[in-house]
Amino acid sequence: MVRPQRFDEGASRSVRRLGRETQGTGAAGRGAPFSYGHARRSTPEREHVRSLVIAHPARVSCHLSSRGRLRVRLARVPQLRPRPPAAADAQAPGSQATGDTAIRPFRINVPEAALVDLRRRIAATRWPDKETVPDRSQGAQLAKIQELVRYWGTDYDWRKAEAKLNALPQFVTKIDGLDIHFIHVRSPHPNALPLIMTHGWPGSVLELVKVIGPLTDPPAHGGRAEDAFDLVLPSMPGYGFSGRPQETGWGPDRIGRAWDELMRRLGYTRYVAQGGDWGAVVSDVMARQAPPGLLGIHVNMPATVPPDIAKALQSGEPPPP
Repeated sequence: MVRPQRFDEGASRSVRRLGRETQGTGAAGRGAPFSYGHARRSTPEREHVRSLVIAHPARVSCHLSSRGRLRVRLARVPQLRPRPPAAADAQAPGSQATGDTAIRPFRINVPEAALVDLRRRIAATRWPDKETVPDRSQGAQLAKIQELVRYWGTDYDWRKAEAKLNALPQFVTKIDGLDIHFIHVRSPHPNALPLIMTHGWPGSVLELVKVIGPLTDPPAHGGRAEDAFDLVLPSMPGYGFSGRPQETGWGPDRIGRAWDELMRRLGYTRYVAQGGDWGAVVSDVMARQAPPGLLGIHVNMPATVPPDIAKALQSGEPPPP
């Protein structure tokens, strides 16, 4: 992961070494292009560049070469200042904060009657006839779907998932008239880099729970303290325990502005953003909006496809040479 206090030095070193590995070129200075698409072996430099979280469009530009290699140009990134105290710390359980900007503690408690009713409705599923072929050429196979539904109706333990979420610091705050639910986990290490992560569709913050430990406390997982993050994991509007919009307009642009407001409300004046699937779309939008506090983004769903590849995907043609 990125060293918050020495990012420019470490990243530039990785770029130079990776450039020699993958392109056979001499050592390059800051801002030199590199390619990792055809690297055959894993190296610390390659893993460093691959995992860069500071990827602001104003500082990192990417394009595909004619040979299909991803080329990246890295510019200088300023050092981070020590993090400010987060507002959620001052508004923990028992807080007296009031008004539309209040950050309220949140705990999940789904009524047992709702779970019983859900299981009853799952058990009452009316099934179609079995397919007439032994493969999936007619679609999803009945036996597979029945096994999946049986699992959700009888084996899945919602209370276990509920307890896992309730063990984390959860909050709700109203932004632009809508309640936004989020998990906020502060790193125990100083100068941790604030990071807001957005889940995908159809998903929830549950898909991000496994990364909380490694990102907030890297030494406990074989990493380094200087790679630590303060994590903010919001539920998108209409998802999970965030409020359901009562009007149109809650698209990626509005969500991006809401996420910046959330980070500022938590006391973070400088932060980075990450997302996959629809979370990647929101993170991309935030980069275009370029709020003053956003240092950079990282997405694991690139949205740029070369025109010839896009044409082949849409028409079903063979991949271009």
